[in-house]
Amino acid sequence: MSVQTPIQESLFPPSSLSNLSTPGEGIERQFNVPFVTGLALREKQIQQNYRPIIAVHKWFARRPGTLFRALLLSEFVNGPVRDTFFQSHDLSGVKVADPFMGGGTPLLEANRVGCDVLGCDINPMAYWIVKQEIERLDLHSYKKTADELSAWLEEKIGNWYRTTCLHCRRRDAHVKYFLWVKTHQCSNCDIAFDLFPGFLLAENRRHPKKVLICSVCDELNEVIDGKALGACSHCSNPLALKGPARRNRCQCSQCGEINTYPQPLNGTPQHRMFAIEYYCPNCKPNHQGRFFKKPDSRDLAQYTEAIQAWDSVRSTYVPDEEIPAGDETDRLHRWGYTHYREMFNQRQRLGLELICQAIHKQKDERVKNALATNLSDLLRYQNMLCRYDTYALKSLDIFSVHGFPVGLVECESNLLGIVNQRTGSNIGSGGWSNIVQKFLKAKQYCERPFEIDHREGRKIQIYIQNEWIGDKHEDGRTRQVLLNCESSTQAKIPPGSLDAVFTDPPYFANVQYAELMDFCYVWLRRLVDKKEKAFKSKSTRNKDELTGNATMARDITHFTRGLSAVVSRMADALKPGAPFAFTYHHNTIEAYFPLAVALLDAGLVCSVSLPCPAEMGASIHINGTTSSVVDTVFVCRSTGCVSRRTIVSTAKEISHLVVNDLAQLQEGGLKPTRGDARCIAYGHLIRLTVWTLRKGWHPESLVKEKMRRVAAAIQSLGGISGVEQHLPDTLLHRVDGKNFQIQETKAAYGPNDEISF
Repeated sequence: MSVQTPIQESLFPPSSLSNLSTPGEGIERQFNVPFVTGLALREKQIQQNYRPIIAVHKWFARRPGTLFRALLLSEFVNGPVRDTFFQSHDLSGVKVADPFMGGGTPLLEANRVGCDVLGCDINPMAYWIVKQEIERLDLHSYKKTADELSAWLEEKIGNWYRTTCLHCRRRDAHVKYFLWVKTHQCSNCDIAFDLFPGFLLAENRRHPKKVLICSVCDELNEVIDGKALGACSHCSNPLALKGPARRNRCQCSQCGEINTYPQPLNGTPQHRMFAIEYYCPNCKPNHQGRFFKKPDSRDLAQYTEAIQAWDSVRSTYVPDEEIPAGDETDRLHRWGYTHYREMFNQRQRLGLELICQAIHKQKDERVKNALATNLSDLLRYQNMLCRYDTYALKSLDIFSVHGFPVGLVECESNLLGIVNQRTGSNIGSGGWSNIVQKFLKAKQYCERPFEIDHREGRKIQIYIQNEWIGDKHEDGRTRQVLLNCESSTQAKIPPGSLDAVFTDPPYFANVQYAELMDFCYVWLRRLVDKKEKAFKSKSTRNKDELTGNATMARDITHFTRGLSAVVSRMADALKPGAPFAFTYHHNTIEAYFPLAVALLDAGLVCSVSLPCPAEMGASIHINGTTSSVVDTVFVCRSTGCVSRRTIVSTAKEISHLVVNDLAQLQEGGLKPTRGDARCIAYGHLIRLTVWTLRKGWHPESLVKEKMRRVAAAIQSLGGISGVEQHLPDTLLHRVDGKNFQIQETKAAYGPNDEISF
């Protein structure tokens, strides 16, 4: 696999799809919204079960792999996608690029079916993750080395993750999670007190009873009735659900003074261990629910030992970099965190340092890189910003809300992980063994990918013979893979060399990828070979990154210019009529304006806009909000045909298209919301705006003037308010007694049903 090398003319020379045995008839005719909706919905529920490859390393907002597989097959394979999806395919000779590769989903799906792939991303972590996903790894050597490292860790620090079982009194029960509460030093009496927002430790969903912490003596109490909590079984004081800390104010438990928090000038937040969830293999067969306890003197002494051990170590790998200012990182500064190492307690630092030392000694470069990737992914669970889910009874990793949330109660996971000796599966989350097991399954999936079909209520795993993911197969076959860590505005690709571009571009101001990924990057760059050019910089942040960022003064004009430059460069590299297909959704229509400008600047036309589920409604970062779970898939070409029925000019006609899309989503199993309808309407408004403005467009105009023209065109179509006005109260009600069928088969087209462009 070639990486970080300028693209040579010989790599992707101009070619034709005539070498394909079964050329497709295009996404516009062969894509099936209800079918793909069903696939995408199921995948997004538990994405790792459908696409284990994503477990190589955390990345954000990954789109469904089933969606991009369906797009590829709809474009390049003859026949409806419902018929071709579960078949094996070899699209060797097809050249596909992704200018915003992120977690790599479009590239992985294209590589899997034999395409030559080119990926670019300005973020070194994205580049590294895709590199690890796609390059071949000797799994036997990897597993052997990872197991040896686990055994060595157990010998070194395993005792710090053992506790005494309250039932059988054995001293070798495994700690799953240590729970910590932030403390605050009173401004009046100087006594430290706890910042408990509440005293509920566990709901009675996955445990027989609710578990509450006594606000007076810290003992854990199990109660049946959440409305009649009763008194503490140890000190007889009344139990409570609500804690004293709320809205950044808390009363001192000693003198009654009202204190405000956080106080960044006082330094890094201090914590106190108040509870442990553990696992006792001896008692578990006869025990209902989970095991909880208040830390005993041995538990506290073991942490003191860890502090002393850390103080005696000369650290090489725990980063000493400062946390720079940023839209997300300023949240950390407000809590007094100034350096990345402060986000880990001493026990975590020592364990991570030991893992890094062991990785550094590895001779096999690919095994070493895989283990370094594991360490980087482990970090999101091994820090003092993880929270404990009182419902699911597990650790929530630091990126569970796509930010740096600083809670008052933190969860420290067992660094080693706990393996069930009988089944080989992991117990709990957040440990080294969890990460290794997921990574191994991810790479096994590369060698033997599968799809999951649902038939008559049964889930069937279908292995797709002769498909594989990688730069090299065990039988010696190779595939062209080129990954560049650079801005796609700098990509040098020969004109007419690409058969398709499939991508998931940045959504302007949603997720600050670089600020979040620096958390992992400052560790990983200490393990990566010094020859790796992508890791030269001290940060993944780049002034040319295409996200809105107030700290770096990147506004929507910056985003529009950059997006336009990338789309134009990719359009020049595409063959005439080849698709530039991408996913997009946002809560505001203004965030779509840069898309229209970029497509018009590049001379591309939206031949169709397709809805597809992209997020899981229960995702923590959007649950309970008005955000849509539906993306618009924009399929754009420089030349081709568009269905005449989709070229409309009034808000009422657009509302008909929206209702049709909603009906197709519902047929696939989605229960659409008003937010989904709005995003679908945005897609149609942008598609039609591009169609309206394509003639007489001046790419050389100022960005503000181009944005003004886009806004005016959208208003001339009725705008989003006009479209929503015509949507029925019941979203899936048939408008005017009809449900328009936009997607049509070849047979459905007559001589006047298409408009050429």
